[in-house]
Amino acid sequence: MSRVYSLIVFSICAFIASGCAQNKDYVVTIRTDYGDMVAILYDETPKHKQNFIKLAKEHYFDSTLFHRVIAGFMIQGGDPDSKKAQPGAPLGRGGPGYTIEAEFNPKLIHARGALSAARLSNQQNPSKASSGSQFYIVQGSKMTEEELKLDQAKFDVALQRFFQNPANRSAYDSIVSLYQSGDIKKYQAMLIHLKPRVEKETGIEIDRELTPEKLKVYTTVGGAPNLDGEYTVFGKIIQGLDVLDKIAAVETQPGDRPVVDVRMVVSVEQMPKKKIEKIYGYHYPENN
Repeated sequence: MSRVYSLIVFSICAFIASGCAQNKDYVVTIRTDYGDMVAILYDETPKHKQNFIKLAKEHYFDSTLFHRVIAGFMIQGGDPDSKKAQPGAPLGRGGPGYTIEAEFNPKLIHARGALSAARLSNQQNPSKASSGSQFYIVQGSKMTEEELKLDQAKFDVALQRFFQNPANRSAYDSIVSLYQSGDIKKYQAMLIHLKPRVEKETGIEIDRELTPEKLKVYTTVGGAPNLDGEYTVFGKIIQGLDVLDKIAAVETQPGDRPVVDVRMVVSVEQMPKKKIEKIYGYHYPENN
């Protein structure tokens, strides 16, 4: 076989292999006593995707806990320190000893079922780099268009100025009372009710622009829009959202750790994208 012919054959084989790889994807299965959750990981966040697959293949996540659970918000896990943690012990600081550079993408949002990377606070972590292993799955809730358009950072500044006026003391007392009662829906409703008055008195415009796509998702599917642009979304639950709801509903203790441990076993399997679409009903954008 001539050298030129060998090179041609090699190129053709490489091209075929590349095409096959592009037509396959990894499926993540998170097994718990409450059932299984199945996820896909986004190609738009390659560093997070490759890292999660690597750790799963190494059985890094096996026997770790969902150590932080907040109903109506999210469930968090992936801390290696949780494998042998004593009951009630604080968790959330463990990891593989490295972080991952943030991979924000405006198209990947914190809709219900989003798989996202946990991280340290902005004060400790101004670059918003992700934890090497800890992740969370968004449960969230549906929101109204008025709630979604509210720019919380601007509103906080405006509220501080608004409440400095002694004439607004009664409104302040009502807000504090609702917050302390734990009735978040009524608390949020009162903030929305106060918004026009706060804007008028302070001169601060509080609304923010949102794409029609985001408005549709967060008002119909739900999620946690306040996390967008702050934490990297790198995957999505495509089966087992009922399991997410079951875990989110467990009894927790101070610190948001479940009273009864919720352990996980995580595995990954590569399969054709067409098979993934057929089995799980997920549709890849390029195939639509």
